[in-house]
Amino acid sequence: MLTRRPLDAVIIGAGVVGAACAHYASRSGLSVAVVDRGPVAGGTTGAGEGNLLVSDKVPGPELELALLSARLWQGLAEELPPGIEYEAKGGVVVAASGDSLAALSATAEGQCAAGVEAHPVTADRLRDVEPHLAPGLAGGCHYPQDAQVQPALAAAELLRSAARSGALVRPGEEVVGILRDGAGAVCGVRTVRGELRAPAVVNAAGTWGGELAALAGVELPVLPRRGFVLVTEPLPRLIRHKVYAAEYVADVSSGSAALQTSPVVEGTPSGPVLIGASRERVGFDRTFSVPVAARLAAAATALFPVLADVRVIRAYHGFRPYLPDHLPAIGPDPRVPGLFHACGHEGAGIGLAPATGLLIAEAVRGARPTLDLAPFAPERFDPGRRAG
Repeated sequence: MLTRRPLDAVIIGAGVVGAACAHYASRSGLSVAVVDRGPVAGGTTGAGEGNLLVSDKVPGPELELALLSARLWQGLAEELPPGIEYEAKGGVVVAASGDSLAALSATAEGQCAAGVEAHPVTADRLRDVEPHLAPGLAGGCHYPQDAQVQPALAAAELLRSAARSGALVRPGEEVVGILRDGAGAVCGVRTVRGELRAPAVVNAAGTWGGELAALAGVELPVLPRRGFVLVTEPLPRLIRHKVYAAEYVADVSSGSAALQTSPVVEGTPSGPVLIGASRERVGFDRTFSVPVAARLAAAATALFPVLADVRVIRAYHGFRPYLPDHLPAIGPDPRVPGLFHACGHEGAGIGLAPATGLLIAEAVRGARPTLDLAPFAPERFDPGRRAG
């Protein structure tokens, strides 16, 4: 009879971030278990569009994380089955006015200095790039590194990869407690089915990351930020890239709790067009908002008039895990030895998942991190730390 190795880590969360943590940890030789109170990709991941973006990141830690992830996604696209629908289609950001274009150009210049590929597109060439764009736009910028993936399938395949390396994957098993030893260090988790012992616990619980942190006795101010997506009937490939208005970047970085909408439109390999994006902090209110859906549809048709007569066949919404400074929490929590965080990515978790998973695997092993973890320190919101 085979005896399973003792666990090195328990990963809480079977979304794409937790799946990436399991993939890289297992591949590095760690013995891990993944638990989630719901199904694989049952939270934010299953409600995402699958964006893998560098275009909406300004120079700094998040952009470094995005560039690393972009390279890792390319490798995963070759390693994982084609069903994850990885598509390196690039992005196009468009500006409606001269002022908006000037701001976009300044942003792109800084991004290029940080390693992003960004190519200006003049007003007269925009429809060469996207033939169905509305006339009269001031110009734009093409980002070849932007890509897309089917997020739920990607999470599932990453977990299958981890399982092939020996990981336990246990969906439908809620964690109800974090186990601590006599010195206060983590020694596993208690679930509704029993205990899983391990010297490391990874909080990849997404929007519920704050609640999970509280089980360990620490504060991590993750809040839900609701967003809606409209899905059209299947169409011929009318839209070649991910296309969004320049104002989208400001909405992403805003700290406002109020409703914000800006047009984001992209085609998919299977035919439907996805339309977003909205952001608002309304707690976990799952009420469908007809006014928000109407605003998204109006903005999309203003950007692409060809969509005016296209049917929307469904809409869905989810909750992005928001942290106040718009950076995720990644790495060890010095307040509780053995506790690691991998959450708070807001709307960028799918894109940033591989880099996060790699960094967590390195941190659990005690290896030198590929990127500086200081900007993502989980304890940075601790009132005592700020006062000091």
